[in-house]
Amino acid sequence: MLDNQGFNLWAQEYDGSVRCSDENNRYPFAGYQDIMDEIFRRVLSAPGRDILDIGFGTGVLTARLYEQGCRIFGQDFSSAMIELAQQKMPEAILVQGNFAQGLAVPLRQNRYDAILATYSLHHLTDAQKVSFLHDLLSCLREGGCLYIGDVAFTTRRELEACRAKAGDSWDDDEIYFVFDELKSSFPTMQFEPFSYCSGLLSLKK
Repeated sequence: MLDNQGFNLWAQEYDGSVRCSDENNRYPFAGYQDIMDEIFRRVLSAPGRDILDIGFGTGVLTARLYEQGCRIFGQDFSSAMIELAQQKMPEAILVQGNFAQGLAVPLRQNRYDAILATYSLHHLTDAQKVSFLHDLLSCLREGGCLYIGDVAFTTRRELEACRAKAGDSWDDDEIYFVFDELKSSFPTMQFEPFSYCSGLLSLKK
């Protein structure tokens, strides 16, 4: 698993790596752009423009929302990613922090119309995911929605099939979402697959 320094080193090449994986329908980013486009559409079709992005990276999605007049708040643990994103969104409130330690204190003071987490929460254990998602839900305004776009599967069997297909490229340090195993903690969660290795999970408040 990459640490803060690892992500700092990857920051300049990140977008290109993602695009190559997506365009070639390869794990882990197959379906990436379609997920980003769908979240963008859903956020703008709902009322409210206060958006929190957990793990915004270089700001690929949030910069688009920023250009549409959304007020952007975010947390990422890479200082280099934050620097790149801040250049695109000079008025955004971007905070450095490790997701494993929860939501950064400055971001807990606000309530948001939508919370986004794209390709970021697979660094948490399943137990940490459940706890963190409950914390994020408490920061949503009534009627708001939490969107999670990531490497995700409906069942454990689908995950194992993807692991076999990926072979040596599979990242054993990452812990991916399995919808069937999350439903007991979040009965109202919805899941929409976007490729054989990705999907969009959503939770409304």
